[in-house]
Amino acid sequence: MKLPEPYRPDALETASGLVFGFTPREALPPPAADPVDALEAAILPALLRPPCLVSFSGGRDSSTILAVAVRLARREGLELPVPATNRFPGSEGADETQWQERVIVHLGLTEWLRFEFSDELDSVGPVAMRKLRRYGLLWPFNAHFHVPMIDEATGGAVLTGVGGDETFGAPRFARAAAVLAGRARPKPRDVLAVSLAASPPAVRRSVLSRRDPVFLSWLRPDAQQQVWAAWTADTAAEPLRWQSRAAFARRRRYIQVGLRSLDCLAAEQRVEIHSPFVDPCFASTIAALPRERRYLTRKAAMTELFAGLLPEDVLTRRSKSHFDDAFWSTYSRRFAAQWDGEGIDPEIVDGAVLRAEWAKSRPDGRTFLLLQAAALAQESASAPPELAQAVGGLV
Repeated sequence: MKLPEPYRPDALETASGLVFGFTPREALPPPAADPVDALEAAILPALLRPPCLVSFSGGRDSSTILAVAVRLARREGLELPVPATNRFPGSEGADETQWQERVIVHLGLTEWLRFEFSDELDSVGPVAMRKLRRYGLLWPFNAHFHVPMIDEATGGAVLTGVGGDETFGAPRFARAAAVLAGRARPKPRDVLAVSLAASPPAVRRSVLSRRDPVFLSWLRPDAQQQVWAAWTADTAAEPLRWQSRAAFARRRRYIQVGLRSLDCLAAEQRVEIHSPFVDPCFASTIAALPRERRYLTRKAAMTELFAGLLPEDVLTRRSKSHFDDAFWSTYSRRFAAQWDGEGIDPEIVDGAVLRAEWAKSRPDGRTFLLLQAAALAQESASAPPELAQAVGGLV
């Protein structure tokens, strides 16, 4: 079986850690009767390919996928999906134990895979580097986070909550859209927001470009300008009409690039990755929601669409875990301390500023793809000629 080819981040994407743009517009399938019906249809193929693992952090997205999958499996008499969780006892920010246990108890599950790590999932640790040597740079830098689950699910499937933030997060122009639709009483401060939202993308870009830019200190000025131009173009392109938003979320290139990376990692183990929140039928079903069921906030989305599946405090929670300590750990700090300045494009990246960023106790995660590029370059430089040639072709 021919394995899928990963997406290769270009020089600016590697330097910024960001992927901008959108995939071409597509015709979506007819909507399901209800969003949960659409999720079930997207989840069913994974349940039919056991073992089916759910990448489960305890957050709203993964908890919702797990809850729908469990209910569907029980109803259809299928093998229950197994929640799989990466845990980092040394990282306070990644500790979601209380939320995880609340969901597991609520769903009445007895099987739960918990993988404990210290520094193994570091950005340039053994798991990441093994895959980077095989594929070269992958976006996002932390795609290897799912490798333990993929390995455990050999021959089966893994369900993820990818796309939940994009689908349910409050749209940039949500307030303006609500005012224009008569669903919110206008206030004096809404005038400018409504005017901007109702403007063509070119006008939006012009207005947004005059605001404080997204600033990545390690980028050279020209590269910084390119990033800012891409950010304003993406932001300006966000649709105002409800019917266009769900399809717009799944068309973001970074979503599709990230899914492609997971597919590459999974194919070696004959594992299928399913991410129901970016399923085309789910997108069309959200787009078809009647006006009275449309939501303006993440909290409203979860309670409107998934009430009864999970405890209310799980559906409405605002806190979120972060894995900075797991990705910037022993291996990253050691590499950064002895970095020789090689492996970056000096026309795009200011090496001295990058070095200062990596000297911080918690560097900006958008530099971690650069860290991996530098680590691969160093391995290539120090390897025997025949191996260096092979590694160099991946960078």
